[in-house]
Amino acid sequence: MKRSLLEKLLKWKEQPTRKPLLIDGARQTGKTYLLQTLLGGCFKNVLRVDFLENPQLADAFAGSLAPQDVLSNLELLTGKLINPDTDLIILDEIGECPKAVTSLKYFAEQASGWFVAASGSNIGLLNSFPVGKVEQHNLRPLTFREFLWAANEPALIKAYEAQTNSAAAHSKLFDKLTDYYFTGGMPEAVSSWFDHADKSILERIAAVQKIHADLIAGYQRDFGKYAGKADAQLIELVFKNIPSQLAAVLDESVKRFKFKNIAERKSRYSEFESPINWLHQCRLALKNYPIEGMPKAPLAAYQKENMVKLFLFDVGLLNHMLNTGYKEIKQQGYEYKGFVAENFVQQELAAIGIEPSYSWGDARAEIEFIITNDEGKIVPIEVKSGKRTRAKSLQSYIEKCSPHKTIKLTGTQGSAPEEKNNIVIPLYYTEYVLERI
Repeated sequence: MKRSLLEKLLKWKEQPTRKPLLIDGARQTGKTYLLQTLLGGCFKNVLRVDFLENPQLADAFAGSLAPQDVLSNLELLTGKLINPDTDLIILDEIGECPKAVTSLKYFAEQASGWFVAASGSNIGLLNSFPVGKVEQHNLRPLTFREFLWAANEPALIKAYEAQTNSAAAHSKLFDKLTDYYFTGGMPEAVSSWFDHADKSILERIAAVQKIHADLIAGYQRDFGKYAGKADAQLIELVFKNIPSQLAAVLDESVKRFKFKNIAERKSRYSEFESPINWLHQCRLALKNYPIEGMPKAPLAAYQKENMVKLFLFDVGLLNHMLNTGYKEIKQQGYEYKGFVAENFVQQELAAIGIEPSYSWGDARAEIEFIITNDEGKIVPIEVKSGKRTRAKSLQSYIEKCSPHKTIKLTGTQGSAPEEKNNIVIPLYYTEYVLERI
């Protein structure tokens, strides 16, 4: 299964000296596969140390953290000889061994020619971290591009990468997009979907639904294990209510994120701040901050921490939690398709480095996303899940903020390439949006 991040990791490998790699990401997003199989395939040998699977391997870091001492200990504990000049050393689930995290500093300073890579799903929860001593990347669920790679349809991939704007390309790509809405980007779900292409659609659906159910159950077990000082029960309540909160409308006005009636006698942001941040730090939730009035760059200066909208980190899991069937998704006639499309856009933006994201609200109008271009100008991005593209909120934004250009992400074909001001882009091309702002 091809991953976009591999290209950056191969550049890391070719550097004459390097900091240790650190791959962060939610559980089951494919971190081990990326390092051991994809990157590891480019090395003579790979030594993988899994602190969750083999906690006793933490003894390699119990004494001196000098790289040569750690290396000797790893050889003794694993029974394998390692040549650090040619072999890849993987420290998997490194968050389970705090001293191994600390050791990354010494690998960076004293063994910059070695190939050391680490990964973990609770990196954001660490109390101490070797700032500036690692090359850090976040591995998210498969993007739509990576989903197309997994589909292994060369003509469709070629059309996607060329951003082809034709009826034939639109029909095929939108069909694949609705498949992606169902499977999401969790590697196991995507692999199951395509590996069972020769089976009945009911069998394929059931297999993916089973994987989604197991993933959700696994995350919920983690809440109690890794919550620390945070309230595990409240974390679970927030996580389970992200789908319903995405659709919440307060005061019959624009969408706002606010947990109501999910925990007794709790309604203030301060009471939910800890679980919200915990979910974000574990990469299970993505943040979007509504900006009111006239948006200005930098947008981060105008965000209010107590007004935040959460998206789920994977659209397939979102639809599973909504109990949305495959047929409903394919027909695109169900009630929640609008914020499912928003969640998809948020994921694609996060994958290209835009996270947290920002939105705009005023009176009864809402623009799902606003982005700053290189010149500091704000570009509104309206998300329309279907073929109806009339956008009252966008018109309101134009009247009040006079943007130099606007973008609509829709379920239709895009506007002509000559259009530079009021641009329409099909939803499946979201990853290219920065090229148009």
